[in-house]
Amino acid sequence: MSNPNFSSGPCSKRPGWTIKALEQAATGRSHRGSLCMEKLRTVINKSKNIIGLPGNYLLGIFPGSDTGAFEAALWTLLGPKPVTVLVWESFSKGWAADVAKQLKLNPTVLTADYGKIPDLSEVDWSNDVVFVANGTTSGVRVPDWNWIPDDRKGLAICDATSALFAMLIDWTKIDVLTYSWQKCLGGEAAHGMLVLGPRAVHRIETYDPPWPLPKIFRMKKEGTVDKSIFEGSTINTPSMLCVEDCIDSLTWAEKQGLDGLAARTRNNYSTVKEWVARTDWVDFLAESEEIRSTTSICLKIVDPAFQALPKDEKSLFIKTVAGELSKTAAAHDIGSYKDAPPGFRLWCGPTIETSDIPPVLAALDAAVRHKLEAFKQRS
Repeated sequence: MSNPNFSSGPCSKRPGWTIKALEQAATGRSHRGSLCMEKLRTVINKSKNIIGLPGNYLLGIFPGSDTGAFEAALWTLLGPKPVTVLVWESFSKGWAADVAKQLKLNPTVLTADYGKIPDLSEVDWSNDVVFVANGTTSGVRVPDWNWIPDDRKGLAICDATSALFAMLIDWTKIDVLTYSWQKCLGGEAAHGMLVLGPRAVHRIETYDPPWPLPKIFRMKKEGTVDKSIFEGSTINTPSMLCVEDCIDSLTWAEKQGLDGLAARTRNNYSTVKEWVARTDWVDFLAESEEIRSTTSICLKIVDPAFQALPKDEKSLFIKTVAGELSKTAAAHDIGSYKDAPPGFRLWCGPTIETSDIPPVLAALDAAVRHKLEAFKQRS
């Protein structure tokens, strides 16, 4: 039976996963005890090895998923320099709002519509720069890492939750990076990961924000970065069931290797790309291939009958089709994000098997054509 799980978060489990993967979970044990600490260190060390993190970079587990890790970075690091935020989808818009309204730092915001990306050559790198590597809600990613200069004065602060483990990262271009377990690893939710490069560590150790920091954001102790956080001593209590599941995901990912994970993702994208090329009613939301996501693939309906509908009817059309596919277990959770233009979104990260994609596309094609024909006959 084909896997119908194409949600963009939490994402599909790794191939072959069963609940037995959690049998060795250290439930009912203190997360500060030796057994649990060893499992937490395993998550950190396996992750470092797979993503090729340089030895002078730190990686720690934070509460609140990618959002918690990213907010910890923003509230701890921003302030001493001007800030630029790049916005081309929902979550980056949220980061811009937090920097402006909560931290009140009056950021420069470079904005592009869904399907597009701001002009990266306009970024002023005397500023701290906040951006997403891959827009989960828009299907748009950064084209490469060359737009980030080596001699930057500000910090490069990257939300990579739907990119890491599926796309290659140039760590020389990154000072801060966050992600979560439930995207490319197919893990369980609520836990985030924070990467700090040497320049970010220096910022923390030489700067104290003027605003109060909630306990779950504090990563400084007696004037230096609290290294224990990046060695498995979490700020709050983690779920050891989720930790065990993450270890299982990482063990699977190790066998694939980072290049293998990226190749699986590219093969999935290529399958969708070939289908889009021969299907008249559909196109990618991302306008050019160089910025097109290979994980969170966003599709739009270009048929004139659909385009003539009012926005609320377009949204109802998408919701109806996505609902029908879910009821028949052909594909779950493939409607576009609530703030994005009405369309479909397929998660095609590394935990998805390429062989599971054609049945979903066939079911989607049939459902949309049937619905379009009904609208055409009505008009």
